[in-house]
Amino acid sequence: MKIKLSLIMLFLVSFHAFSQDEKAELITDRPDATEAPNTVPKGALQIETGAFYTSFEENSIKEETFVYNTTLLRYGLLENLELRLGWNFEEARTTVNGNVAPNVLSGLSPLLAGVKVNITEEKGLMPTIGLIGHLFLPFSAANDYKPENTAIDFRFAFDHTLSKKSSIAYNLGAQWEADTLGAAYIYTVAYGYSITDSYGFYLELYGDLPENSSANHFWDTGVTYLILPNLQLDATIGTSITKGQDLLVSAGLSYRIFK
Repeated sequence: MKIKLSLIMLFLVSFHAFSQDEKAELITDRPDATEAPNTVPKGALQIETGAFYTSFEENSIKEETFVYNTTLLRYGLLENLELRLGWNFEEARTTVNGNVAPNVLSGLSPLLAGVKVNITEEKGLMPTIGLIGHLFLPFSAANDYKPENTAIDFRFAFDHTLSKKSSIAYNLGAQWEADTLGAAYIYTVAYGYSITDSYGFYLELYGDLPENSSANHFWDTGVTYLILPNLQLDATIGTSITKGQDLLVSAGLSYRIFK
């Protein structure tokens, strides 16, 4: 009975949100690494959450990461400005020759706090452009994931419409990790295609170029399914091009609530 009641409540909230602004397209910053330049509508709260798993094995040593919660909260403060909060619950374990090492890391990662500004909308050859910046706050993390310093990142986000069904988006920026010297320059590029009004597909290349180590390059692909105008499911699979990741799998949902 509780499950049925929860589903009914979800439908009623979803219908209420849609009736207030049915023209507001649900544009999310998941499941890919490419962030959209668009902000959420003023007064709306967008919840983007999910889970993912990564693995890498070399010389009989296997590193696995389980992220059970990747929640990002996005709130539309102004027409072109949103506030962002994100928090992950992670678990990392190492297996040597099939035996799991006892030092399993587990807990909350540093809280992400940031903003996104929509600079301009698409016009002719000019793409939609946004600017995103984050701080990663050490005091908010569990002991296993608590760094000594605050990490920072920023990126410019761009989006071009190619046709009624397809688009290409890309990000350029940099990040300064908490316990790593120097910057790492980040890039992403993603091609998106609308199979139907509800189903979408994307293919993405992304990576980073640290100043003090070798570059890392990855690719992934995935699908999205719009259940309601303000509720979307997603699934992703990927791996690395350079050494460092054998498998990435991810699934999640995005949900928008209006006042």
